[in-house]
Amino acid sequence: MRGLLVFGRTGQVARELARRAPEALFLGREAADLTDPESCAAAIRAHAPAAIINAAAHTAVDRAESEAEAARLVNAAAPAAMARAAAELGVPFLHVSTDYVFDGSGDRPWREDDATGPLGVYGATKLAGERGVAEAGGQWAVLRTSWVFSAHGANFVKTMLRLGAERDALSIVADQTGGPTPAGAIAEALLVMARAMQAGTGGGIYHFSGTPDASWADFAAEIFARSAMSVRITPIATADYPTPARRPLNSRLDCTRIERDFGIPRPDWRRGLDEVLAELERTA
Repeated sequence: MRGLLVFGRTGQVARELARRAPEALFLGREAADLTDPESCAAAIRAHAPAAIINAAAHTAVDRAESEAEAARLVNAAAPAAMARAAAELGVPFLHVSTDYVFDGSGDRPWREDDATGPLGVYGATKLAGERGVAEAGGQWAVLRTSWVFSAHGANFVKTMLRLGAERDALSIVADQTGGPTPAGAIAEALLVMARAMQAGTGGGIYHFSGTPDASWADFAAEIFARSAMSVRITPIATADYPTPARRPLNSRLDCTRIERDFGIPRPDWRRGLDEVLAELERTA
């Protein structure tokens, strides 16, 4: 996609975007410091792109609890500054957000217009970023997603493969439910949205996650089954696995709106998992 500027270069979604849009300009930390929001806005003005995707974020959920200011700059102030610069240029701005903006109550899939209620710093800063993007005006879209995985970086799939190679039994949280989402599918969705928005279609907040919804224990079982690993899983409650940041129990996302506006269906994460496992095997 010509004229596309992407913030982020080494993250899961950014790397999948680079595979699909190698002609885009990708700005890593050395070129765009998200702890300096105005430098990000300046980069947009300097490059004058046709569309912008922000695929960079402070995603260390637990560490954010002790790095609140850094998380605020990267997740809230920087996207808002980017969105203002995009609005000045009159170009589409797309921003990746998270299910952590919700409190995880109930068992109904969250809709875009449901009340938010983040449980920790990460979710609160991501929500502030969403609001900053919306307040900037212009043509914008926020894509909330969940449980991202790929063959790159740190994620649940790679953690399970590492632990499964070391142990024959694992205790996995079974009372958190959401939609595991391949980073490649997120990248594809963002590019479809960016092209449509350039043509004047769509905008606003959208949800996008893999199907079917599953617990972490379900997800782990599928990882081990599809990689032919014999690992016994003991389901446990979130309370039995304390972490610095609270996790939402219900991360289900209603993805009706994105299919209606852009024709993008929910991806089957099991197919995405097979692709990731095959890639990891090839690169081992």
